[in-house]
Amino acid sequence: MYLYIEQLANRILTGYRITEDEAWHLATTNDSDLVFLFAWASKIREHYFGSDISLCSIINAKSGLCTEDCAFCAQSSHHRTDAPVFPLVDTESIIATASKSAGYGSECFGIITSGSGISVGEELDRICATVRQIAVDGQINPSCSLGCINEETALLLKDAGVVTYHHNLETAESFFSNICTTHDYEDDVETIRAVKRSGMKVCSGGIFGLGENMSQRIELAVLLRGLDVDSIPINFLDPVQGTALQHADFLTPLECLKIIAIYRFILPDRKITVCGGREHNLRELQSWIFAAGASGMMTGDYLTKKGRSPETDRQLLTDLRLHPTVCYS
Repeated sequence: MYLYIEQLANRILTGYRITEDEAWHLATTNDSDLVFLFAWASKIREHYFGSDISLCSIINAKSGLCTEDCAFCAQSSHHRTDAPVFPLVDTESIIATASKSAGYGSECFGIITSGSGISVGEELDRICATVRQIAVDGQINPSCSLGCINEETALLLKDAGVVTYHHNLETAESFFSNICTTHDYEDDVETIRAVKRSGMKVCSGGIFGLGENMSQRIELAVLLRGLDVDSIPINFLDPVQGTALQHADFLTPLECLKIIAIYRFILPDRKITVCGGREHNLRELQSWIFAAGASGMMTGDYLTKKGRSPETDRQLLTDLRLHPTVCYS
């Protein structure tokens, strides 16, 4: 298996894009050979990104009462959880959080709102006005995650200064109906296409550990490659009491790292950022995400759960001789 991994990785380093069958063969790597898979995934990362690591941070800018029935989500109105419920927070609070995130070394700051989407109106106007102030300041790149949007809305966000629009596909199309029934998978795909047409960067990935199999994880990666997304957030399910997946516990730390490595082989030149669930799923192996090919991580708090402190994450990078990238807008 080592020879297969080495030969495939060397082809990738010269511009080759692997097939689904080749990715599936990588997925059969047994535990004793995983170190080789990780080593070559890391080498691919270093080829494209050197020692630079992208840090991102978010704010839960509008929480709860979402009409979607996503099985994992604490903010769905279909579930009974302890997740906070509040309307769009004020501009001053968002800007203060963005400035604080920039001080911790994050290059991207995401304004995240609950709900199925957003359209032209007062709420979008407030978000655009907030983004303009963050963009003018220039300390950090503004990002938004507002659900499904059309090209008109995307253009308004781009004009306001949004650098990246975040919209996860969550899982493979072949598994999606097990996770969400309140909208079609194509709605999410079309949002990505609309954002791409607007000229914004696209950040789109998924949550792993929902019950999907490895074939479906590869299916998602290949679709993301075909959609030409710019960065891929990898989340691991951290089950929330009261959701449909409250008892799910499908992943081990090594399985999480294997997912990261295979995504690096499939998407060699794209940012791969490890986000939610790394503390719960990776435990003592969190620092291995970069050895497995990740080129970024979310730092600070998540939407409804506490994350690790930015100071702890910065120390992790220092210990690994890795460096946060700077704002690129």
